[in-house]
Amino acid sequence: MKKTTGILFLFFCLTNWIASAQIDTSEVQVIEHLGEKIPLDLKFVTEKMDTVTLGQIINKPTILSFVYFDCPGLCSPLLDGVGNVIRKSDMVLGKDYQVVTISFNFRDTPEKAREKKNRFVEKYSKGNGDGWIFLTTDSASIFEITHAAGFITKAVGFDFIHPSAIIAISPSGKITRYLYGITFLPMDVKLAMAEANDETARPTIQKILLVCYSYDPQTQKFGLDVTKIIGTIITFFLLVIVLVFVIKPRKKNNN
Repeated sequence: MKKTTGILFLFFCLTNWIASAQIDTSEVQVIEHLGEKIPLDLKFVTEKMDTVTLGQIINKPTILSFVYFDCPGLCSPLLDGVGNVIRKSDMVLGKDYQVVTISFNFRDTPEKAREKKNRFVEKYSKGNGDGWIFLTTDSASIFEITHAAGFITKAVGFDFIHPSAIIAISPSGKITRYLYGITFLPMDVKLAMAEANDETARPTIQKILLVCYSYDPQTQKFGLDVTKIIGTIITFFLLVIVLVFVIKPRKKNNN
């Protein structure tokens, strides 16, 4: 079991190393600002065309997510991950906590936000769509909120390279925890919401940062890099061979 875990860990590291070599993602990252407050005076437009500030809508523990609505990569899987937590959690959306999704693309409109919300709320919200709010705003406000949250993206044509994470926000607007990836355990999110309710910031123990980086500037789309995948698979199997046929016999000889 430990050997399998070690192999998978090495495979994950190797995959990210090979992928990162294809495109510069050094600017794309999450910089944790635990204990700091997000700017609550920023103005946004909801999917209902209402103009609000973050201070007006953040009045309970909040899951904050950043996406853009035409994303061909991680954004929809991220929202699916949030939706699965909503569906599986014993917390009541809109009462015990809420979800606020902000588009970091200034081209996104409230109409697009409404379409995106309808898709996910109908599937996951248990009938309480008011507990999941979708927001759009201008480029200046996007820059301010994403940098306050430490969510750093990079524009590539009309698309973006971006990390994948959700952020726990307290009722007073304090950042209390970051959860990384596109799938989340309901217990982890419940704990994060409890910490947010208590205004308690906790560091993230495990940080797995996913980045959309398979972008083709000619087609202006994200896609699979076949060479990268083949190279990763070959390297993975070479690593397995080394572990099985080289390291293991040496251990036996030492005994």
